[in-house]
Amino acid sequence: MTLFESGEFKSHSGKTLPFKIDCDYLNNDDIDCIAKYIASKCTFGMVIGIPSGGDRLADALEQHVKTDAPFNVLIVDDVLTTGASMEYEKASMLGHVHKDDIIGWVIFARAEPAQWINYMFKTSEDRF
Repeated sequence: MTLFESGEFKSHSGKTLPFKIDCDYLNNDDIDCIAKYIASKCTFGMVIGIPSGGDRLADALEQHVKTDAPFNVLIVDDVLTTGASMEYEKASMLGHVHKDDIIGWVIFARAEPAQWINYMFKTSEDRF
């Protein structure tokens, strides 16, 4: 099991990818470190993980929820490929939360994310 696996893979969105990023390889200490970093960059009153890759990160971020920031919603995922899952989750929140109160974070961005989505690491498909 490795974080990066060479080969041809299909993404959740059906896109063919030249390599896989498998964040299941990251241990709990890795995820906790990433959660602490994200929490140092934003304040949020609720965290939502994109299933299933974002669930571990969302769980680690729960301890950083601020009850005095109830309108800031943090949406997280492990790997962003097209951004469709993040956009879908954001759209589902818009009836309840103002769009400016939704913050996105991913561990890896395989493409340029929307402006509201932050990332720890960004890859470029043409580099591999």
